[in-house]
Amino acid sequence: MIGVTSNRNTMAENKVKSGKEILDDFFKEISSIENVDKTIANSLAELYTNGKLTDKNVANELQKIRTENGNKN
Repeated sequence: MIGVTSNRNTMAENKVKSGKEILDDFFKEISSIENVDKTIANSLAELYTNGKLTDKNVANELQKIRTENGNKN
């Protein structure tokens, strides 16, 4: 019986996260990743949280950030 109890604890500790859980965790922590621009990280996290993380919206956000920083490219 002891072995079965240990097995259950091990299985609970090794729970596999869903893709959504992994993404949720990533976007919660993105701004704290070393060498990641905070403005870009926050913009991406906001798009993700609002369900608007698409290639078009990311491109628009990056262009907006470039314009705000004085880089017209």
